[in-house]
Amino acid sequence: MKNLLTRSITGILFVAVIIAATWYSAESFRGLVLIITILSLSEFYRLVCPNAFRRTLYADIMGGTYLVGVLFIIFAYPVVLPVSAVMLMFIPYMLYLFYTFIIRLYLKEENPIASWATSLLGQLYIALPLGLLALVAYPPVGAGSAYNARMVLAFLSFIWINDTGAYVVGCTLGRHRLFERISPKKSWEGFFGGFIFCLLLGWVWSRYCPLMLDLWQWLGFAVVVSLFSTFGDLCESLLKRTLQVKDSGSILPGHGGMLDRFDSVFLAAPAAAAYLTLVLSM
Repeated sequence: MKNLLTRSITGILFVAVIIAATWYSAESFRGLVLIITILSLSEFYRLVCPNAFRRTLYADIMGGTYLVGVLFIIFAYPVVLPVSAVMLMFIPYMLYLFYTFIIRLYLKEENPIASWATSLLGQLYIALPLGLLALVAYPPVGAGSAYNARMVLAFLSFIWINDTGAYVVGCTLGRHRLFERISPKKSWEGFFGGFIFCLLLGWVWSRYCPLMLDLWQWLGFAVVVSLFSTFGDLCESLLKRTLQVKDSGSILPGHGGMLDRFDSVFLAAPAAAAYLTLVLSM
């Protein structure tokens, strides 16, 4: 009972902070994404390389590159620029990639290949997807270049309703395992429950914000987020099962760590960004 109360309070506060920061302004949204990324990266590196975490993190911070990837992506929000200007914007990120390889020459690590792989995996798995939320917050074409909090909230609401629908239907009707080797509790019934909940929410969004996307575009958005948020959840389950841990952390009482809460976003954000880019460019 106490755990349920703790989990409920944490969940309510968690959702309230995210909605408030997203709705208030573009700057508060950027700050939120930056904080989430810092905490998620730190958690990821502690899990993947616990023994070398402090030394690796210190080296990367001293080199100023631990957050270069996410800082670049978050603050270089999509705007209409000449191709040459866009390429110039990528120079800091390329410098980060150079540094990631070169710094290992001086650290005298036993397994520099693992260090290269881990450093880049953190960027590709966490920083890049969270940065690509910019393409959801600033829909590329057709919806203008202004910050669009509703689109971000729609994206997040699809993830939340997918998780809720999968949990409710899975607990009630779940019989056939979806991916038993990785996540024994997930079922096909739960997956389709979350999927249907997403479609229903997509219809609601089409009635609430018809000028942003039409009905079929909203439904497509719902399908993309539902599918890839499920894959994101499974990938994080694979990470934890491989490392033999129950939760990625304990920063959120009753809910685990940052990776536990944002696992769906890591795959759904790039998929949503690609979908909106394609749909709004037609």
